[in-house]
Amino acid sequence: MVIKIIAFGFVMDENSYLTEAWNKLDCFIVVSGLIDTFMEGVDIPVIKILRLLRILRPLRFVSHSSSMKTLIEALMASMGSILNVGVVIVIVFMMFAILGVNLFAGKLQSCSVDYYKINNKEECFKARGVWSTYD
Repeated sequence: MVIKIIAFGFVMDENSYLTEAWNKLDCFIVVSGLIDTFMEGVDIPVIKILRLLRILRPLRFVSHSSSMKTLIEALMASMGSILNVGVVIVIVFMMFAILGVNLFAGKLQSCSVDYYKINNKEECFKARGVWSTYD
């Protein structure tokens, strides 16, 4: 990272280090790791968040592989379409959930006296049973 910063510049130039998104991610991961290392003995809750950012370290290897960069960029470009498909699937699930609630409304109850012969609440009370819902 330091060699790239020396070679390309840090911010202001046209092809500087922080103009590319992968380099921004790499810089963020390295700087958060350095801050975490320097604040090792300090017990501040904000520093604990930096320790959680250690899980981002494997993403640094993605910035070194051009085929992985291409794969992740294609995945990010298709996120809108994936979200649209997800919305359609949720709507279909909701339709079946509404249908199931309407079809099974009140059908999952029984009488404690005779499960198969008594089908409604009034007959159950006449037979001195308890009308209850299945577990």
